[in-house]
Amino acid sequence: MESFLNPEEFKLSHRDRSIETLEKWRSAAWLVKNPRRRFRWAADLVKRKHAEDKRRKIQSTIRTALTVRRAADQFISVLPPAEYKVSEKTREAGFSIEPDDIASVVRGHDYNYYKKIGQVEGIIEKLSASADDGVGQDSIDTRQDIYGVNRYTEKPSKSFLMFVWEALHDLTLMILMVCAIVSIAIGLPTEGWPKGVYDGLGIILSIFLVVIVTAISDYQQSLQFRDLDKEKKKIFVQVTRDRKRQKVSIYDLVVGDIVHLSTGDQVPADGIYISGYSLVIDESSLTGESEPVNIDEERPFLLSGTKVQDGQGKMIVTTVGMRTEWGKLMETLSEGGEDETPLQVKLNGVATVIGKIGLTFSVLTFVVLTIRFVVEKAVRGEFASWSSNDALKLLDYFAIAVTIIVVAIPEGLPLAVTLSLAFAMKKLMKDKALVRHLSACETMGSATCICTDKTGTLTTNHMVVNKIWICGKINEIKGNESIDKLKTEISEEVLSILLRSIFQNTSSEVVKDKDGKTTILGTPTESALLEFGLLAGGDFEAQRGTYKILKVVPFNSVRKKMSVLVGLPDGGVQAFCKGASEIVLKLCNKVIDPNGTAVDLSDEQAKKVSDIINGFANEALRTLCLALKDVNGTQGESSIPEDSYTLIAIVGIKDPVRPGVREAVKTCLAAGITVRMVTGDNINTARAIARECGILTEDGVAIEGPHFRDLSTEQMKSIIPRIQVMARSLPLDKHTLVTRLRNMFGEVVAVTGDGTNDAPALHESDIGLAMGIAGTEVAKENADVIIMDDNFTTIVNVARWGRAIYINIQKFVQFQLTVNIVALIINFVSACITGSAPLTAVQLLWVNLIMDTLGALALATEPPNDGLMLRPPVGRTTNFITKPMWRNIFGQSLYQLIVLAVLTFDGKRLLRINGPDATIVLNTLIFNSFVFCQVFNEINSREIEKINIFKGMFESWIFFTVIFSTVVFQVLIVEFLGTFASTVPLSWQFWVLSVVIGAFSMPISVILKCIPVERGGITTHHDGYEALPSGPELA
Repeated sequence: MESFLNPEEFKLSHRDRSIETLEKWRSAAWLVKNPRRRFRWAADLVKRKHAEDKRRKIQSTIRTALTVRRAADQFISVLPPAEYKVSEKTREAGFSIEPDDIASVVRGHDYNYYKKIGQVEGIIEKLSASADDGVGQDSIDTRQDIYGVNRYTEKPSKSFLMFVWEALHDLTLMILMVCAIVSIAIGLPTEGWPKGVYDGLGIILSIFLVVIVTAISDYQQSLQFRDLDKEKKKIFVQVTRDRKRQKVSIYDLVVGDIVHLSTGDQVPADGIYISGYSLVIDESSLTGESEPVNIDEERPFLLSGTKVQDGQGKMIVTTVGMRTEWGKLMETLSEGGEDETPLQVKLNGVATVIGKIGLTFSVLTFVVLTIRFVVEKAVRGEFASWSSNDALKLLDYFAIAVTIIVVAIPEGLPLAVTLSLAFAMKKLMKDKALVRHLSACETMGSATCICTDKTGTLTTNHMVVNKIWICGKINEIKGNESIDKLKTEISEEVLSILLRSIFQNTSSEVVKDKDGKTTILGTPTESALLEFGLLAGGDFEAQRGTYKILKVVPFNSVRKKMSVLVGLPDGGVQAFCKGASEIVLKLCNKVIDPNGTAVDLSDEQAKKVSDIINGFANEALRTLCLALKDVNGTQGESSIPEDSYTLIAIVGIKDPVRPGVREAVKTCLAAGITVRMVTGDNINTARAIARECGILTEDGVAIEGPHFRDLSTEQMKSIIPRIQVMARSLPLDKHTLVTRLRNMFGEVVAVTGDGTNDAPALHESDIGLAMGIAGTEVAKENADVIIMDDNFTTIVNVARWGRAIYINIQKFVQFQLTVNIVALIINFVSACITGSAPLTAVQLLWVNLIMDTLGALALATEPPNDGLMLRPPVGRTTNFITKPMWRNIFGQSLYQLIVLAVLTFDGKRLLRINGPDATIVLNTLIFNSFVFCQVFNEINSREIEKINIFKGMFESWIFFTVIFSTVVFQVLIVEFLGTFASTVPLSWQFWVLSVVIGAFSMPISVILKCIPVERGGITTHHDGYEALPSGPELA
């Protein structure tokens, strides 16, 4: 079937889809019954274009305002200050600046006016806040009343009635409604009440049932997407309130809040810079300018929605919500919707082809029935006389033709993908995986490689100092006793230097909550160091109060070290440096001796220290080197040096491997997914952890980033398939590895990332996985899935669900195409030979409901099973409808057609059905048998290749409920609703016969699955994984 599709029209990449590509497939998929429903979850290109124009206009306005402001500054400075007024309401609330006034200062970067109102100190005073204490919890409501809440205008969600209204826009259902009304209008005068309304009313009731079931299914999906959207928007920031550092949701921020920013954060509201170090802001999302902006006292304005590219700082919130430019931009972001997934587009193509075939059959059926009817009238000599009964007959033929279109156009195919994705995403959210983009869940099922970080993903991220080398001795740290032992082995001067290097050179903080309990806020590595310093008797607040931080160069994944310049009480200056041991060690030419004196570090000593580092690393410890340097110069002029440091200590930090990671890696390998660890750690640490996780094998390669960067293209081609560990890597190395894996080897690559610099690799990969706990907002924004517990096992679970989605849609397609083929052929052939269709419009509408909405609910929502991770991934170019699927479709269709044809053309004789109602009894039996064939074939479709179709069936309550409901409703239709459905109650013998005919499709399914077919499209993986065989051995 897929060979009929134009690959250029229905081909969609997982990344960077152009408007032209999206428009092309839409125009190709022209045969659509209900565009509102079919394209509900597809991007609205018109709205998207308007939103993009609006976004550009806002960006242009901001750029223009800034340019005009700079040009006007010199003129404004000579003008007298404007009269400043504060409303009574604002004054009574305790504030002395109006919301719009403060908003215009920041938005317009009005530095002259900013100076006139007292700069940041004046603004803090006017907003009744404190740079150190923040705002009081009791003033939150007042601030929200005066200055507004930090929320943006959002499009209201659709009600259930809106989904009913959209379901009614199905063109074929509208035509059938017209037919029903015409039928009633003709039937009442000719046949009277109530007989004259039965046919028309039956169609209307069937349409009502279809619409209600469809609307309920769609509404449930919308609720799931709404929950997902709420989860996506949960962003927390660090603020100071009531003298306490705490995390709050960005939606709870108020004007006056003191917000702490660090690398990778998103600025949550407009504000003014108070203090910080090396703060660099990326404003491209707001202004469109790619050049980052340095924020300091001279340029203190921070705009909501911009990103912290580097450094750290503290700001006071001045404007929130819709008063910010970001708030206006956020309005446009919800317009246009999300791009459709490649599988949705592919199935839209399949639905279009089938729809064209169905339309042809529909027209032919109507033409054949009409010609046959007219010829029969002519033969009987009644051609000149036409009655209302003749009109009803032709109307009935037209209704059957339209209903064939209803059944033939598989509207449910692309919508089943959405249903399956919505169901999977809701389950994954409970399992700590937040899917940001629909296509990611689908693509993850085809992943052949996962490039994962080590820290926090494979390990617990609960770090403790396990060993320390200082003054030539190694000390193991295990509780207070080992700390006391360490204190006896080093002098007070050495301990003082060690604690100073820990407490001064850190971006973390030690805070106390309301109960006086000490909490460390910061990265796990720094938290481990601070915890060690506190155990050793250090006082964080006393240290910070005694010494003055002059300059900070924060840690990032490129520098792999953090440095600070500290002013001493006596006026001197010291530089402290900590970071990757081998990097910091190269900067040292001296070492602290037991007396606290700096002595020369000889080459032999440096070699011994290097051996210590490797020894720690081989024990799977993360190593950090602490160093200091006395700097000559005044406190205002000094810069942080890059050499001639004095080595203080080597610290070994333990980060245990997460429970279950080894089993998860083993599952990946069995599933044909290669796991590669990409870390910034020492190569020996990386090797040790990788072996413990089962990632590094005997023939695998562990390589360092600098070595990898120096390889030629040919060398990369030979070594990349064997790379299992990359240590001391930069974000650029991760990006290069991902690009080469995708382009050289055609891999479908999933990549984890947590830092700002990981954004390019996350964007380049097929599936970007950001860490929910350790990940920055920049990383999360560039990711497709957020792993909320930072656990590798969760990543494997996403892959399992991705595979389940793919196989579930295949099951549904196999089931629906079987129904399509049988319904089309039996009605068409019967119309040609007997002049009537055995299945009426009402019956076909019920069949359509079974195979469309109910079939999708049953088959597209089945949970994953362990067997899914015992087969190789689906290749990029593999046909979606496989040869085993075609075998099952044609085999089951042939069986059903033979049985139904025998019943249609010779059923009365074989079953000895006599009497005036023989025809309607036979047609009811045919209808009943046809429905039970679909019920049992739905069960058969649970497995495409395996014989055991009952495994896990009762664990899927949705599947069981759908099957049970279908059977119950079929009994009601046949036994009690015959007036509307053109059926009569059947004897128990005919009920048994119907069920037996349906059930016989199960042994037919077993026979079909024993017929071997070539599994096209799956080739041997370059890592040695092979396709599973087909046939009875899969049972």
